[in-house]
Amino acid sequence: MKEIRNEHFSGERALYQADGLNISGTSFGYGESPLKRSSYIKLADSTFSSKFPLWHSEMIKMKNCMMTEDGRAAVWYTKEVNADDIIIEAPKCFRRCNRISLRNVSFPNGDEVLWKCNNVRIDRVKVNGDYFAMDCDGMEISGLELAGAYAFDGVRNVTVRDSVIDCRDAFWNSENVVIYNSTIKGKCFGWNSKNISLINCTIESREGMCYIDNLMMKNCKLPNTSFAFEYSMVNAEIIGNIDSIRNPRGGIIKADSIGVVILEQDKIDPSRTTIICHDELVRSHI
Repeated sequence: MKEIRNEHFSGERALYQADGLNISGTSFGYGESPLKRSSYIKLADSTFSSKFPLWHSEMIKMKNCMMTEDGRAAVWYTKEVNADDIIIEAPKCFRRCNRISLRNVSFPNGDEVLWKCNNVRIDRVKVNGDYFAMDCDGMEISGLELAGAYAFDGVRNVTVRDSVIDCRDAFWNSENVVIYNSTIKGKCFGWNSKNISLINCTIESREGMCYIDNLMMKNCKLPNTSFAFEYSMVNAEIIGNIDSIRNPRGGIIKADSIGVVILEQDKIDPSRTTIICHDELVRSHI
């Protein structure tokens, strides 16, 4: 591979259609599309302040790099991206990409990151921003720390492990999601979704887990959670108390205690849901 070391590039399309480059200690300044339509590129200890640096590219490896706030919409329409130890300050990174691996990556301004991407691997990633990971398909996530709103809208085939998600309205309109050993905080988790499983998780929400077709919860905790499970088909085993549940569509709910049970017979059929607290059947109708 050709070596580029300690260089500076600016302007438009500085290394357009480059193929087989090993780039280190290099800065990409004011301009656009420096590595557009490139392939087999290794980047180390380099900085991007140019817009749209990696569009329609493939086989990209980045390590110890930074994309500044000026490097907006950095990686779009790109295949086979491996990023390790990266800081991405600009929003709207990664859109319509395929086969992405992110390890120890930070998105301090991560609005609209990872939209419509396929086959994404995330390990020890920190995100502060709204609308993270919309309409992605095929995600393996471990050690995610996310703060924002409206994350994972419309995702499919997602596994999450050992993560902390502090996010209003996460995992709406989603399908085939399994979450292990994680903490989730935020209003209205999981609405309008299908096949959602939570195992050994702590979920804190108001009006969470509603309008879900096939919700499974095992060994979970629901502190400060109220009006849960509305119109959901649910099989839940909860440790501790649930403040209140409202109008589940059917299934089984087991908990140590439930503060308020609302079953409105003009809206749902209460006989389709079994509610058990301390091995005792609960029947509360309005």
